[in-house]
This record gives sequence, structure tokens and C-alpha cells, in this order.
Amino acid sequence: MNRRDFLKTTAALTVAGTANAQARPNILIITTDQQSAESVSYRIGKKYIHTPNMDRLAAGGMVFTRAYCANPLCVPSRGALFTGRYPTETGIMDNDDRTRVRLDPKKFPMLGKVFHDAGYETAYYGKWHLAIPEKQVDVHGFEQYETPQEDPLTTSNVVKFLQKKHDKPFLMMASFLNPHNIAEWSRGQKLPLGEVGAPPPVDQLPPLRKNHQPPQDEPDIVDLMRRSYQAAPMFPVSTYDETKWREYIWAYYRLIEKVDREIGQVLDALKQSGQAKNTLVILSADHGDMQGSHRWNQKTILYEEATRVQFVMSYPGTIKAGTSPRLVNTGIDFMPTLCDYAGITPPPGLPGLSLKETANGKTTADPREFIVVSDRLVQGAEVEGKLPKPDGRMIRSQRYSYTAYSEGKRREALYDLEKDPGETVNLAAKPAMKSALLAHRAMLQEWCSKTKDNFPVPQA
Repeated sequence: MNRRDFLKTTAALTVAGTANAQARPNILIITTDQQSAESVSYRIGKKYIHTPNMDRLAAGGMVFTRAYCANPLCVPSRGALFTGRYPTETGIMDNDDRTRVRLDPKKFPMLGKVFHDAGYETAYYGKWHLAIPEKQVDVHGFEQYETPQEDPLTTSNVVKFLQKKHDKPFLMMASFLNPHNIAEWSRGQKLPLGEVGAPPPVDQLPPLRKNHQPPQDEPDIVDLMRRSYQAAPMFPVSTYDETKWREYIWAYYRLIEKVDREIGQVLDALKQSGQAKNTLVILSADHGDMQGSHRWNQKTILYEEATRVQFVMSYPGTIKAGTSPRLVNTGIDFMPTLCDYAGITPPPGLPGLSLKETANGKTTADPREFIVVSDRLVQGAEVEGKLPKPDGRMIRSQRYSYTAYSEGKRREALYDLEKDPGETVNLAAKPAMKSALLAHRAMLQEWCSKTKDNFPVPQA
């Protein structure tokens, strides 16, 4: 089915009546690319970064402080966001077009299609990076789309959409690229969306990350993968000294400020359109960036800086301002939450949970004991005559982060995030932590059995 035929198709509504549909909220989803949860001024202050527009959304909405992506890499993370399924379920575990599977639309209905079929006007603007081609509108469901990887063009498209008259509630995605340009900055390349200028003197740079050094007793495969990644041209940071790492963080913050200004234009246009009071706004990111933590840059690895993302929900008159420590997996909780607000029955079998009751202030209890994040490290180069490509799984429980990898002699890590939020000491081999280690192994085994994931859970 082509785009024109799709637009002519009359879909069956899953909620009754046009009048009822008209009362449903608009939904505006704003995502950045490669932005860690704490990299905003409402979290760390304005001394080194100023994000007034993300700050204003957070000031008026619910901020989930323990939200994690499904996979700290673009395509797997986005695939989860738009299907509500784990990357291990869809089979999309990397960015490689040569090995990546295509989403089965019958098995994995996509967000835009679910909302279109429920009577919503659907639109997508900005970075795509999904396992479904943009032209397959009958599969992804976004009847209006433009996918430039240029943030100002994304903003322009979003503003034009908001300025139009809408006869139906809308679901719109504003998918921004930055601060992803930190990848080009680290390689000394021209920045596609504009330069950020020369770094200031050392005494004006942000400080080095407190957890800059690798953790004590880090899994051996993680050390090997660090060297493998830094041997690849994509990740040329092995020669960075302290000043260069601090300049990296400075540049990263400037790129976040650039995308914050784009977000400001979107929020202003929403207000000027008169639709802000009936619009649920979600602000998040596909994954984070390591920023020199444990001597890593970019993403992929299962540490806090790469996996934890900001997740803000704003809906005037419905969502009260506040914070929630509830454990969130954005990849699987995204679709159930949006469907709940829209009164749409979600596709059957989704593993995620709706955040509506928590966001609306009706409950503070966390229904989960843990969440799971997965990865596959495939972007490195050969080291020691090997080209390692291990899979990893992370259990984020109420107190700990437990990671296990499919390769290596010492495959596990256990970090006490209450006492050691920077993940600096691996407790997995400590005799006193045996009970906690076994409990987290059991959590991972339970999840693997439930989701039919054949990951080799450590047994001894």
C-alpha cells in the first residue's frame, strides 16, 4: 500500500464515536539523540550547561528519575519505543543494515499504526533510524512524515504542523539529532548541524567525571571491548588526556544547548496554537553518552551514563509537577502509557506497564522489582587477534545494577547504586554480596525464561 492509498483508507476506531475521539489528548513526543539523564540544567545546575526549555517542561511535569532505555544504541532503542517490545523479542540488537532484521508488522504493530487506526492524525518529523523504511506508511502508520537529519528543518516541520487546524487529535513525533554530533566532534570532523566553537581555557571547562577510571574488578570482556572500540576509527579517544576529556564534555553540553533551543521553538509554537492545554508532551532520548565515564565515549555499554535517560511527562491540569523514582523501561513502557492516556486498547502481549497513574499522582508505589536492558557490542575493531561481539544484559533493581555478558572469564558485575552511583567497585566477587548476586541472577533467569531469551545466564 502506498502513501496515497493509506491516507484514503478508513480505519476502524477502537474507541467509540467522533465526539469521544475529539476529547482525547493530543500527544507530542520530543526525543533527543544520545542525551544522558543528568545532562540538563534542572539536574546539575547552570554553571556548565543551561537548558531552559527542557527545564520548563520538567518544572511543570512529572520527571521519572530512574528511566532507562531498552538498549543503549539507536536502532534497537527506537525499535523498542515504536513496538513496545524488547530488542531481544524483535531481534533488532544493532545498527547494522547487513544483519538487522525487518520488523514483522503483524507480530509487532507499531505505535503510529496503532494510533492511526484508533482515529488519530499521525505525523513524524526528524531522525528516523528505524528498521522499517519511511515509505512503508501502512506498516509504521505515520501518515505525514519528513525525515531530515537536520534539527532546524525538523523544528520547521513541527511548527508548521502545529499551526494547522486539526479535526482529530494528533500523535506527533519530533525526533531531534543532537547531541549526537558529539560523535563527529570526537573524531575532529565537521559538525553536520553547525560548529560549537573552540573550547574555553581549562579553568572554565566542566570537571572530569568522578568515575572516569574503569571500575575496580571490571568484567574482563568490558575491558577488552573498551580497547576494541578505541581501536576503531569511530571511537578515537584512547589518546585523550584529562583536558581533552573535559573539552569533550564541554562540547557535548553545547550540543545539548543547541537542541534545547529547537525544543523551545516547538514548545512556543504549541502554546501559540492554543492546543497546549489538551496536549500530553513526552520528553526523552533514545540513549545516553558515556562522556568519559570509565574512559568510554558514546554509548552501547551497560553503564548508567549510556542507559539512563531523561523521561518527562507534561499535561496541564492532569499531570502535577513532581518527580518519581519508579523504575521505567522507556522502550516497553512508552506504548502502554500513551495508549492509556488516549483510551486505546494496546496490542496484546506487550510486556510494558502504563505510567499514567504515577504521572497523574494517583500512586507512588513501584509495581516492579527490576527492569532489563540489553545490548550487543558490535562496533569495535580486532584486538589481540580477536573481534569480540558479546551480548550483555543488565538488571536494574531497586538498589543494584547487575550486568552479565556472554563472553569472558569474569562475566558479571554488581554495583550498589545507593552507595556507589558511579559504579566504581564491582561487588560480584565479594563473599558478603553472594546473596545479592544470586538474587540478581535469579531475576535475569526469570526474565530470560519469560521472554524466551537464550542469553547464557551465569550459574556459578
